[in-house]
Amino acid sequence: MKNRRPEIVGDEIQKIISTIISTKLKDPRVPLLTSVTSVKMSRDLSHATVFISVYGDEKTQKEAMEAIEHAKGFIRYETVQEINLRVAPEFSFKLDNTLNDALRMEALIEKTIKEDEARRLAREEREGKSDDSQAEE
Repeated sequence: MKNRRPEIVGDEIQKIISTIISTKLKDPRVPLLTSVTSVKMSRDLSHATVFISVYGDEKTQKEAMEAIEHAKGFIRYETVQEINLRVAPEFSFKLDNTLNDALRMEALIEKTIKEDEARRLAREEREGKSDDSQAEE
């Protein structure tokens, strides 16, 4: 049977860190639209990789991650106050670019659709002209 404890603890830590970042972290470099997308715990619950999504440009994201990294001890302390674990996990914060990747993919899809539509219209126009010239003969 698979041990689900790391997954369960990770989900709980995700909620706690999300609350800490949105309510207790007062660093102006962390924008309002910052969220914890997931937490991956080690099997022994001693390490947690926390994936953070920051809405904004690269500079905003970099500054927010620096602020969160700077507040790592505070976040760890506050997390331990909320959850009862034998060992306080070490946090490693990673920027989650899933949202940016999805927006970029959506833009590429829209661009491709527009290009395909333009090609289709150009082809129809060419075929229409060749039909007209054959009808004239």
